Amino acid sequence: MQYSIREAIAEDMEYVLELIKELASFEKEPGAVEVTADDLVHDGFGSEKLFHCFVGESNRSIVGMALVYNRYSTWKGPIIHLEDLVVSETMRGSGLGTALLNEVVKYCAKQGVKRISWEVLDWNEPAITFYKKKGAKVLRDWDVVHLDEKGIQNYLKNI
Repeated sequence: MQYSIREAIAEDMEYVLELIKELASFEKEPGAVEVTADDLVHDGFGSEKLFHCFVGESNRSIVGMALVYNRYSTWKGPIIHLEDLVVSETMRGSGLGTALLNEVVKYCAKQGVKRISWEVLDWNEPAITFYKKKGAKVLRDWDVVHLDEKGIQNYLKNI
């Protein structure tokens, strides 16, 4: 299958949102997506860009995306976090995931960051194998920790 990679534009965000929802379903969290296409437009293309996004297109349809944002490591300095790399189920195995990851790595190198980081579910063996083949280290001894919106509010009530 033929595809191309390009930087996303605001008009792509409704399609990017569909890929985000597809990923949430794949990760067994279909109702967890709260962000809207308008949020993505505001946050990615407003006065303060909170993320950078690449899309993969095939036959004039967006069939893949990679979304990154800046972070800072107290050990390394500037880094970039790859929030999501999503390839539509119909395009898996086409090379699109590699092409998207290539764009992310080239972008990050141009930014001069010291590291690119992301998470992968421990049961997603195809993704783990893919990332390892690309030279990424999968750190099995770290756990992801977060407070969701409710957790933040509960925390604040208890201080």
